[in-house]
Amino acid sequence: MAETAPYDVLIIGGGPAGLSAALNLGRSLVRVLVVDADRPRNAATLNSHGFLTRDGVPPHELRKLARAELAAYPNVEIRSRVRVASLTQTDDGFAAGIGRTAATETVRTRAVLLATGLRETLPEVPNLRGFYGMSLFSCAACDAWELRGRRLALIGESADLADRARLIARWTESLTVFTNGSDAVTTTEEAELAAAGIAVLRHPITELVGERGRLEAIRLDGGQVIRVGGGFVRPAWETDLSFLDGFTAAVDGHGHLVTDRSGRTDVPGLYAAGDAAAPGPQQLIVAAGAGARVAAVIVHDAVGVATAH
Repeated sequence: MAETAPYDVLIIGGGPAGLSAALNLGRSLVRVLVVDADRPRNAATLNSHGFLTRDGVPPHELRKLARAELAAYPNVEIRSRVRVASLTQTDDGFAAGIGRTAATETVRTRAVLLATGLRETLPEVPNLRGFYGMSLFSCAACDAWELRGRRLALIGESADLADRARLIARWTESLTVFTNGSDAVTTTEEAELAAAGIAVLRHPITELVGERGRLEAIRLDGGQVIRVGGGFVRPAWETDLSFLDGFTAAVDGHGHLVTDRSGRTDVPGLYAAGDAAAPGPQQLIVAAGAGARVAAVIVHDAVGVATAH
């Protein structure tokens, strides 16, 4: 396996957190390698929202613009469709085995920023993927504005479903929660939601009805059909840290990396930003801001400058 000269920082993940960190590290004369498997969680999303000056721009276009900007920095290198197969600690930092399918090269680095994002698992609902990212979304702050005032659905099987329903009700007076046969909503929560005008339907979903990605109705086991004009789904998210070889980093109860306010994990030299770090999924602009902040912390740590602010 070939070895290369050491980098100052290896960034694992090329989303908004990783690319923002790369930009700010590059401007600080840091030698950076970004390794990006190129499988973003928001790949199904047609347009991203809430990113100042880029509201409504497709996520892939944001990534394209960011990479074009990074091309101006010769000390920043990006390798696409490559993954980190292993990451081990060394006397002076870390060694990463990287390659397209398996490790074919070893790169050495003084510090590592985990910006890997999350793996997303949607509820088992027939033909859900045909509407996801077009009229069914996971982020209310990102996409509820476009659905405001419509009859909306919330589909999920997670314990926080009632809380999500209360949030989404801000944008609609007609919200129906579909638990898809699960007990995600307790009887007490169901009564509370009913008092707020939010219906809870517990039967399994047999079909999502609509054309060209536009959700029009939901059919339940038993034949009941509920008309809707779009909605939200609550996925399950998982952080993949399987490449950490011989050491572990602390995670919270949801599997997200635990960091201090500056993005440091409990492993010296290992940092995290974006969706992989607690509290988990975030708007793109929040993830980009976290990447910029952690980049500053990495530079300060390298030269022994305090970062308590």
